[in-house]
Amino acid sequence: MLSQARRELLESLNVPMSKADVAQLKKQQQHRIASWERSMKTLLFIKRVLDVLLSGTAILVASPIFIIVGICIYLENPGPVFYTQMRVGLNGRTFPFYKFRSMVMNADKLKDELLDQNESGDGVIFKMKNDPRVTRIGRFIRRFSIDEMPQFLNVFIGDLSIVGPRPPVPREVAEYTLEDRKRLHVKPGLTCFWQIQGRSEIPFDEQVRLDLQYIRSSGPLSDLVIMFKTVPAVLFGKGAY
Repeated sequence: MLSQARRELLESLNVPMSKADVAQLKKQQQHRIASWERSMKTLLFIKRVLDVLLSGTAILVASPIFIIVGICIYLENPGPVFYTQMRVGLNGRTFPFYKFRSMVMNADKLKDELLDQNESGDGVIFKMKNDPRVTRIGRFIRRFSIDEMPQFLNVFIGDLSIVGPRPPVPREVAEYTLEDRKRLHVKPGLTCFWQIQGRSEIPFDEQVRLDLQYIRSSGPLSDLVIMFKTVPAVLFGKGAY
């Protein structure tokens, strides 16, 4: 009587009771996982194609701006026009990250002297609104994110995507918690949720929350929304310094 009641309960819960049922359930799970993996690979392929097309077009169209900005940077503070910094990308892989140089030549050395004036308040990222290392042309190109235009080359190469969490420097990653490290589970990008909601004014904890929100909800539609919202954020220069 008890055995019969147990069998009826298991049947009502749709719990496999025989080896054949278990094998069938395993087969169904494997099929679902394979379908999910195919869908993810397709989405990643589409995203990569869009990244290559958009970044390639941007590099070609913006090439006159590259030349003008490069001349202005060199005239104010002679030296390399581009600034290369190692950043941390997908799954902790480091890569050279390109920007127009917006600071004086010895900016990295001077940073150690300015750490006690860090205005981020989080202790992880370094932000200073009136950073004395920034040149006049540097302030202008930073305000309108022109300094980040060389990162289209990073996108074209495959280090970055158009949309994704911003890549941190190794010094910041060394201070990450396990929760913070989840940001490294996807390829970093040029723009993301917190870039369109205040940029440098967003505290680090909120940046992490928004990045994880993007990771959980990422898709072609959300990427398009972020890209369109990035345009007014850049034009108005909100939170950029």
